[in-house]
Amino acid sequence: MSANETPASHQPPAATRDSAFLRACRREPVPHTPVWFMRQAGRSLPEYRKVRQGIGMLDSCMRPDLVTEITLQPVRRHGVDAAIYFSDIVVPLKAIGVDLDIKPGVGPVVEQPVRSRADLARLRDLTPEDVPYVTEAIGQLTSELGPTPLIGFAGAPFTLASYLVEGGPSRTYENAKAMMYGDPGLWADLLDRLSAITAAFLKVQIEAGASAVQLFDSWAGALAPADYRRSVLPASAKVFEAVAGYGVPRIHFGVGTGELLGLMGEAGADVVGVDWRVPLDEAVRRVGPGKALQGNLDPTVLFAPREAVEAKTREVLDAAAGLEGHVFNLGHGVMPATDPDALTRLVEYVHTRTAR
Repeated sequence: MSANETPASHQPPAATRDSAFLRACRREPVPHTPVWFMRQAGRSLPEYRKVRQGIGMLDSCMRPDLVTEITLQPVRRHGVDAAIYFSDIVVPLKAIGVDLDIKPGVGPVVEQPVRSRADLARLRDLTPEDVPYVTEAIGQLTSELGPTPLIGFAGAPFTLASYLVEGGPSRTYENAKAMMYGDPGLWADLLDRLSAITAAFLKVQIEAGASAVQLFDSWAGALAPADYRRSVLPASAKVFEAVAGYGVPRIHFGVGTGELLGLMGEAGADVVGVDWRVPLDEAVRRVGPGKALQGNLDPTVLFAPREAVEAKTREVLDAAAGLEGHVFNLGHGVMPATDPDALTRLVEYVHTRTAR
């Protein structure tokens, strides 16, 4: 099977393949600019808070009925052009036995950080049997979503490594960078192990029915370009190459990655996500030809009056006018205090303004 060949059993239905979102990812003509939002299924929705009440985050991710309901909520409410599978980037680590939890107000916390080669040995391979709830939930979702594509996702090796080595969220990544600089062999082996785990997690999602996948390298913006190229890009490239044969669009996104956009494009994605710091017409120059772009309205704009939201949205759309393919999104995730009605109006505005 060639790198661009899609196994027949994993091809989405014709109506899904012809959706505006997948067409934009393939850099084909679209009836309107497609819209979806990172963290569209989450704390900004009262219906989300209601169904999650009293249920821990990781427990929520392992209940197919809950995953299905939460994933569908923003599609029903906002009319977005794609759903994104409700999960968390640390789910595959939990599934292979890493002792971690997601603590409210803090984030993922790892009981025993990975600091040595002996710690690395605890990270075994991921198999589909480790995450049966993913296969079940995606099966339910694809039957419910109809022609609306479902995006699968995973955390990129560097971001997962930063959590594992630091033991939780960090502003400075001193332990992760100390390993990267001081023990490059261990660091390379850690990222290589994580690339295999991440690729396996994405394969489960694709084989269950996901029509596209996004790799979140949330913290890659903490790296200098030379360090990214030498110590991170090879692992991300292995993930993208591992799923290339399925033929589904692959999206690559990070925060604060303006100086890394060209390198992120080199890693192998079909679509490069851009945060709000770099205008899309400049981002396309940095990424180069042959890639669609995703983004990139500042999430805080949604707290401004409607007229201001529309004005800033026009700026994004104008900057995207010459792109080969454009998926409208925020430059990061939906913030918890965002008015859901503002998101619904934004979807309608982008669709109306870009209708062809």
